[in-house]
Amino acid sequence: MSIQRLRTETRYSEIVVHNGTVYLAGQLADDFAGDIDRQTRETLANIERLLGEVGSDKSRLLAVNVHLADMADYAGMNAVWDAWLPAGCAPARACVEARLYDPRARVEMTVVAALP
Repeated sequence: MSIQRLRTETRYSEIVVHNGTVYLAGQLADDFAGDIDRQTRETLANIERLLGEVGSDKSRLLAVNVHLADMADYAGMNAVWDAWLPAGCAPARACVEARLYDPRARVEMTVVAALP
């Protein structure tokens, strides 16, 4: 089986595809000035865009790891997540508090999805 790496930089690839599975590097908001709602919306939009690049979409999510800078943002992130996720398509998910690489970042998500 071949491995396809897209948007590759020195340390990571944004997208890796192998054996019918899509792996996304940690996704963040484009603008860290926003609150948790805005940062979550931007993060999810980036996930959708990258999945679309390889022909997948949010209905094919297998697993998502959510990293929050502060668990006080859990309800706000979940409100946006719940509105975004298609019914019946909930992936396996973990949510943890973690110190993110930029102190302004509120949320980061890593994704595993299936190809059609």
